[in-house]
Amino acid sequence: MGDYGREVQFGLFLSPDTAKLDQTLATAQAADASGLELIGIQDHPYQKQFLDTWALMATVLARTGRISVFPDVASLPLRPPAVLAKAAASLDVISGGRFELGLGAGAFWEAIAAMGGPNRSGAEAAEALTEAVEIVRLMWSAQRSVRFTGTHYQIDGVHPGPQPAHDMGIWLGVGGPRMLGLVGRAADGWLPSNGYFPPDKLPDMHRRIDDAAAEAGRDPSEISRIYNVWGTITDGQSNGEFDGPVDQWIETLTALVLDGGMNAFVFGAEGDDPAQMAAFMDQVVPAVREQVAAGRAGHGR
Repeated sequence: MGDYGREVQFGLFLSPDTAKLDQTLATAQAADASGLELIGIQDHPYQKQFLDTWALMATVLARTGRISVFPDVASLPLRPPAVLAKAAASLDVISGGRFELGLGAGAFWEAIAAMGGPNRSGAEAAEALTEAVEIVRLMWSAQRSVRFTGTHYQIDGVHPGPQPAHDMGIWLGVGGPRMLGLVGRAADGWLPSNGYFPPDKLPDMHRRIDDAAAEAGRDPSEISRIYNVWGTITDGQSNGEFDGPVDQWIETLTALVLDGGMNAFVFGAEGDDPAQMAAFMDQVVPAVREQVAAGRAGHGR
């Protein structure tokens, strides 16, 4: 573990709240203008107040020019993987290579079932996600036709395409030992959230990913580590690890790169508060970039 030496990136976590559409689009454009690399948008189709995430992501891509967008994370149980792969590749082509695919096994199973999706156990969800990753890869391939027979998904002689415009990543928002192994073997990125997996949990999780990568003949540094960080930037008082002043945020995120194995941070604030987003973009991000560069230079990276 430690520093994997990957490019450090920053982004914002946005909600597809129908009532905040204008604010969401304005924040996305501000992030694009400020030089951030990522916008993640949560995908919960069963939430009545939410817009469809994929329609919103297309709109955000149309309103921005440089920043990359990804579902944080796509609800696999309600989006069949072959169709999901085509949608992701299409957005990548349309945007000129500015889309990445964040994918999860599913959550809120009663709500998923109420919308017509499956109600899977933890083991079933893990198995389905493993199958889905393979199908997405097949659908992005240059093969004439592809087939896959799994327990949860089957495709039979489908013609894949379009191919993504760039080497698009599959980032998995997972935490269990079996799924961390899948990240190491078959994914391009790992996408945990600090609310579920605080920093003290990360070292063991990195090791599981790295061990699986090594067993698969992969370099662990090939795998991006993107951390969803929810919290509050205060005027001076510290109320916890991700609830404190700018200097604390700078110190925490810098350490998470140089010592904690993460290379990207997607910041989420309560209510998508524009003032919080601005503080992150304008005060935290430039300083972390600077301190990481200095730290790496000091270690000869």
